[in-house]
Amino acid sequence: MRRGDLYRVARPHGGDPKRFRVFVVVSRQASIDSRFSSVICAPVYTARHGLATQVDVGPREGLRHDSSIHCDELKSLPKSRLTHFVGSLGAELIDRLDHALTVALDIGRGGLGEQRSLH
Repeated sequence: MRRGDLYRVARPHGGDPKRFRVFVVVSRQASIDSRFSSVICAPVYTARHGLATQVDVGPREGLRHDSSIHCDELKSLPKSRLTHFVGSLGAELIDRLDHALTVALDIGRGGLGEQRSLH
């Protein structure tokens, strides 16, 4: 398992209308390789809004449809649930993912509390 890998997860959390949802692993590699039983993941949705906290992905990454990674909806998932490998993000998309996570978590941009546009 590597950072940037996409996995299809059955019934990932309550309230999700889909039987399966694709997630991308966003935890740092040291955490993924550790004995921790879970990793932080971001869900992939077909809805795309063009927000700075979303990263466009699609068939090149193993998906059926053009979609986007939603970094505003991070989830902790057990590694044991990440068994159906879909594909991986390339270096350019990892860079975009890093930027989207930075925006979503308000890291390194002047501190907490500043109002910022998501566009």
